[in-house]
Amino acid sequence: KAGGVAGVCVDLILFPLDTVKTRLQSPQGFRKAGGFRGIYAGVPSTAIGSFPNAAAFFITYENVKSLLPHGSSSYLSPATHMVAASLGEVVACLIRVPSEVVKQRAQVSPSSSTLRILSHTLYHEGVQGLYRGYKSTVLREIPFSLVQFPLWESLKDLWSWKQGHVVDSWQSAVCGAFAGGFAAAVTTPLDVAKTRIMLAKAGSRNASGNVLTALGGIWRTQGLSGLFAGVVPRMAAISLGGFIFLGTYEKIRQLLL
Repeated sequence: KAGGVAGVCVDLILFPLDTVKTRLQSPQGFRKAGGFRGIYAGVPSTAIGSFPNAAAFFITYENVKSLLPHGSSSYLSPATHMVAASLGEVVACLIRVPSEVVKQRAQVSPSSSTLRILSHTLYHEGVQGLYRGYKSTVLREIPFSLVQFPLWESLKDLWSWKQGHVVDSWQSAVCGAFAGGFAAAVTTPLDVAKTRIMLAKAGSRNASGNVLTALGGIWRTQGLSGLFAGVVPRMAAISLGGFIFLGTYEKIRQLLL
């Protein structure tokens, strides 16, 4: 529940940054994809998918963490967080990917409604059309979690040790912002590849969902700047998101426990 509420808050507040990022990464380029117009295109899809997606992640994360060996041995703890976060992402992506496919397609064609894009995708590509990019999303999320969560936990531990007591929820949020921003920067090429796969026309090379093919294509046509398209709005959204999300999550968890 804590994760779900936190997830909805973040997704809706930071939606415009996400739209700008998607348009910067889209194959037709920022201006043709809509520029700064219709910045909330695709928001219904996010609003519906956000709560169950975040809740699924945290339920899996906390349960896996409690099942895995964790104790006084501090060297095991990052591994536990990594495994728990990775499994959390695999489960959450079952909900996130269909919502993301519809959202991204709406973001680059702001004149079409979310419902129209959903029915168009189902009609032309079936249910697997909604899962186009599942592999690439998991491939983006797992390295992201492998960087973000252990970094978040170790920054909190360091801060707690420095001040001699457990971090407050706002301090946890600051650690979340740093961890998220860093992880966002490092995984941007995977995010660009995922966007291209989700937006590719059915039957085109990128529609096959191969991440290496997508990355190779971007590198050949646009070089390094193409691979890091949208890195600034992505880092901004995820740092702010990490701050709000992990801060809200800790606060709500303290209230519920």
